[in-house]
Amino acid sequence: MNDLAPLLTPEGRALLDEVRDTDPAQELAVATRLRREHPAELVSAALGQARLRQRAVVKFGAEDAGRMFFTPNGVEQSTRASVAVYRARRMAEAGITSVADLCCGIGGDAIALARAGIRVLAVDRDPQTAAVARANADALGLSGLVEVREADVMDVDTTGFDAVFVDPARRGGRGRIFDPEAYSPPLSWAVSAARRAPRGAALKVAPGIPHEAVPEDAEAEWISDGGDVKEAVLWFGTEPGAVRATLLPGPRTLLSRGLPDPEVRPPGRYLYEPDGAVIRAHLVAEVADRVGGGLLDPTIAYVTADALHPTPYATAYEITDHLPFNVKKLKALLRERGVGVLTVKKRGSAVEPEELRKKVKPQGPHAATVFLTRVAGGPAMLIGHPA
Repeated sequence: MNDLAPLLTPEGRALLDEVRDTDPAQELAVATRLRREHPAELVSAALGQARLRQRAVVKFGAEDAGRMFFTPNGVEQSTRASVAVYRARRMAEAGITSVADLCCGIGGDAIALARAGIRVLAVDRDPQTAAVARANADALGLSGLVEVREADVMDVDTTGFDAVFVDPARRGGRGRIFDPEAYSPPLSWAVSAARRAPRGAALKVAPGIPHEAVPEDAEAEWISDGGDVKEAVLWFGTEPGAVRATLLPGPRTLLSRGLPDPEVRPPGRYLYEPDGAVIRAHLVAEVADRVGGGLLDPTIAYVTADALHPTPYATAYEITDHLPFNVKKLKALLRERGVGVLTVKKRGSAVEPEELRKKVKPQGPHAATVFLTRVAGGPAMLIGHPA
């Protein structure tokens, strides 16, 4: 908070504008020049904030990131704007007009909710984080809809709000926390808070949450953006027991129909690689049903089929060769085909892609994709290209 306050002054804001596009390699020279006219602490704070804003562009876009304020943890742990906007839209479409955003961080979700016309109480117990969230609401012209409160979320009365959104801390001193009851606050507390909300709730959890940890009265949604899995959300007040995978941009949503596991079959002409959100949601069977395919192996999330059926929920590849795993044979085949650009994908294989590239030394004008996986329990290589 001490670093933030000087940046909110006219001198601090002018300095932020001046260092906005500073090349990290030029920071020392820029700092030396600016310290002749400004306090050293202010120059350091401005340059540090400029670095954080540059890192935040990928999550918030250049326009918002250039006006917002960040902490190192805030950049790392905040929700990507596209995901926050999608979730806020779901709440607005459900008729929710007010939300208690518990564990608000730097305010990324509060901003998306406010822009959807929802009144927000944003709560965080860390003084610096709460100050940054308040500054961000002000910087983006949303302070009329966003109230920021520094408090322990477990002590906050959410009476009077349609819904709650809880984003528990999932990192500790030793890195990521995988046990939902070790979240801060614990998942069980968040579920209790969600059940008390009159119009519904959304709880952000790690994508790797065990399916058996999902409450029976919750809808579970796994979300990916641009093919990268970002989070899972437990929704209350929507469709109890529903399981879905949502792909952004779009959105495109695949809903579970409770299909049995696909049959295992020999490799066909096409291989389908399901989106990560589809895999996390255990909806590979839905993809296999859509493309008329089966699994290469009962434990691997690769679908194979004889025909091409484009689907947004999986990337299709045309397979030209299927071989038992053998580095020498792969090297000879790639040399024969003149493959110099080799994409290596793997599931169920201990071989590291970079190590394989070093061994096969691809050379030539053509490109190919090799899948290192198992077929009916045995290590195998499938070579092909995007369909």
